[in-house]
Amino acid sequence: MTTVRENDESGAPDAPATVPPTAEDPVAGAGSEVIGGRLGRRASTERGGWWNPVRVIVLVAIGMFALGMVQKVPCYDSGWFFGANAQYSHACYSDIPHLFYARGFSSDLVPYFDHIPDAVSGGMGYLEYPVLTGLFMEVASWVTPHGSDLVQREQVYWLVNAGMLLVCAAVTAVAVARTHRRRPWDALLVALAPAAALTATINWDLLAVALLAVGMLMWARERPVAAGVLIGLATAAKFYPALVLGPLLLLCLRAGRMREFGKALAGAVVAWLVVNVPVMAFAWKGWKQFYGYSHTRGIDFGSVWLMISQQTGNPLNGANTYATALMLLLCVGLAAAILYAPVRPRFVQVAFLVIAAFILTNKVYSPQYVLWLVPLAALARPRWRDFLIWQACEVAYFLGIWMYLAYTTGGNEKGLPEGGYDFAILVHLLGTAYLCAMVLRDMLRPEHDSVRLDGSDDPSGGVLDGAPDVFVLGHRARAANEEKTSAFLSS
Repeated sequence: MTTVRENDESGAPDAPATVPPTAEDPVAGAGSEVIGGRLGRRASTERGGWWNPVRVIVLVAIGMFALGMVQKVPCYDSGWFFGANAQYSHACYSDIPHLFYARGFSSDLVPYFDHIPDAVSGGMGYLEYPVLTGLFMEVASWVTPHGSDLVQREQVYWLVNAGMLLVCAAVTAVAVARTHRRRPWDALLVALAPAAALTATINWDLLAVALLAVGMLMWARERPVAAGVLIGLATAAKFYPALVLGPLLLLCLRAGRMREFGKALAGAVVAWLVVNVPVMAFAWKGWKQFYGYSHTRGIDFGSVWLMISQQTGNPLNGANTYATALMLLLCVGLAAAILYAPVRPRFVQVAFLVIAAFILTNKVYSPQYVLWLVPLAALARPRWRDFLIWQACEVAYFLGIWMYLAYTTGGNEKGLPEGGYDFAILVHLLGTAYLCAMVLRDMLRPEHDSVRLDGSDDPSGGVLDGAPDVFVLGHRARAANEEKTSAFLSS
């Protein structure tokens, strides 16, 4: 495997060799021919070179984000406002301009504190987002100018949010590039992900994505308190980041690093409380709207439960119970894999799998949820073929849901009927399940894990990296642990 050595200004090597994707990945190598071939003299990885991996990745991420904004131009011009069907037929829908009015931001209502009139909110009552996301939305409304032209204000509100979300996208790309010191180029998967570009400005998910990505970077740099704080803040913006704490607990239990886990957990809890308690104390009804709505919400777009319901005619009134039971079952299976695997899995692998399990079993799958997995997929399975297969499935679903809504709202039978939409859901489910299977195979058969080809253990695992196990289950795991412990002591 070809590597490139990073040097300091004196010329002495001071950092691990960087792995160019074109040197080890045949798909990346073949794709590089489009831009001039494999890594060359302009692709400097020296710290003094301007074209270092992080700068290249950030520029690519900004370019892809801009292309995603261009894709929304038909709606920016008219689709969001003058034709409900046009925003679906052009596949450029976004929640952002609609909720500017529908959640009271255009009227200067304070999220969680002020009740939104039913005529405006459709009976929602209060903002149905976690507190930190609500703050993000409110800050964007402060920058949006007042005036009598609501359409223009909604356009500006979308632009302001897009600018703030662009910062989140760039932060995410940088965090992924720096999480694994030897493999910064893996973050190109994040920067170039087509489904991420298409969905980046649909909603506010990139805020939580960026916070979690930086939190995992802090864990990789052996700063558990900072990691916990950022995971807690991410959970205050969206629920799903809290899920990574479960697998992290089992990894730390297996490695005997419970003290570090305790620090991360404490940081997460304190950060979440700092954000949430003031709103809980003074606006309880508004604060609990998100949690109550999440619990009572029925099966919705994109979920396996909707597909089953539409195909069988069964309304699946117990979908809450089914989804919870299936999620718990998958978590038990993941826990067994963590504790029985012959070599302790990498943190990013189990983080990807637990969030993917949540996505696969949830009552709703909005197109932008793909953003949750993109950074984790790039770190867990940095193989371009598998990543692009999954992305193709997600792009197919992105187009499928808008064509289905165009069909159901247009009144002209143009678009994708119910059967076609169910097939699009199936494509999304199979694509995500395929990538999960590849990551699980790497966990159980680490000789297939490209990150470990050079003998590494868990380069982005922080205190877990290289640590011998103290608690394992199964004969293969114990034998592998004895060998690993012996090697660790001899070094």
